[in-house]
Amino acid sequence: MKNDYEFVDGTRLSSVIEALIFASEEPIPGSKVRDIIVDNEEQIEITEETVQDFVDKLNQRYDENGLSFRIERMGGGYTFVTQKKYHYWLSIFQHENAYRKLSQSAIESLAIVAYRQPITKPEVDQIRGVDSGYILRQLMEKALIEVSGRADSPGKPLLYRTTKHFLRHFGINSVDELPKPREIDEILKDDDMAEHRQLLMERQLMMDEMEDEEIEEEENAIDKVLYEMKDQGVEETIEEQKPDDPDEEDSETSDSVDEKDADAPISTNGQNGEEDHHPKKNKETKDNDQTNEEE
Repeated sequence: MKNDYEFVDGTRLSSVIEALIFASEEPIPGSKVRDIIVDNEEQIEITEETVQDFVDKLNQRYDENGLSFRIERMGGGYTFVTQKKYHYWLSIFQHENAYRKLSQSAIESLAIVAYRQPITKPEVDQIRGVDSGYILRQLMEKALIEVSGRADSPGKPLLYRTTKHFLRHFGINSVDELPKPREIDEILKDDDMAEHRQLLMERQLMMDEMEDEEIEEEENAIDKVLYEMKDQGVEETIEEQKPDDPDEEDSETSDSVDEKDADAPISTNGQNGEEDHHPKKNKETKDNDQTNEEE
């Protein structure tokens, strides 16, 4: 680039501007780019117009080389965006997350705030026909809307407006760039848009079918493993190692006790477990019999 200032370390002004815009998480204003450069390089004097000129030259270079991105102004600053001709492919790639981020009621409430701002919660409720307090809190948590003051009406209700994050989220530089209601109707009626919506629906159906097939494949794999285990006798081994049924154990124990009771000798005093043929008792009985015979 002509008049591209070269710093002592070999870097050039255009590359520094490009790097600052690329590294910034938020759209960076031209004034901030200028201040960073001027405050750290005494030998150079640039203005916001100079920054804009270099941005234009960078975009020209991107276009000449067929790159898929460029630098745009949005949300009050510069940021990198994808070239419009690639938006179709990105929408196919990103449509799932886009729908998950905001619910239908959140999009509806956000649109009301965007087109009627500043607006109070009662006014949003009146337009929607339902209470919008929870939805408005969600939008504030996502930094899409903010409180801008209080209305002069009775009760001094809070006023809501969109934020810079809202502009960046939707890729616009100001709310003036929002499509007019008539333009929205024309977009929705556009044949290309209808085909695009149909493509997205077909892609979603295809993804659902793929998910069902994956679940079915997993179930078949589990059934196959169990079948192979059965063929190898693994199930029989597991059955042999299982503990006996407590009811069966109780039944066997009861039968064993009954058998012992049946075999046990009956004592003279009617109690089981005392054997009449005790060695000492038998000897005394024999001695008494022998004495009686001698007498």
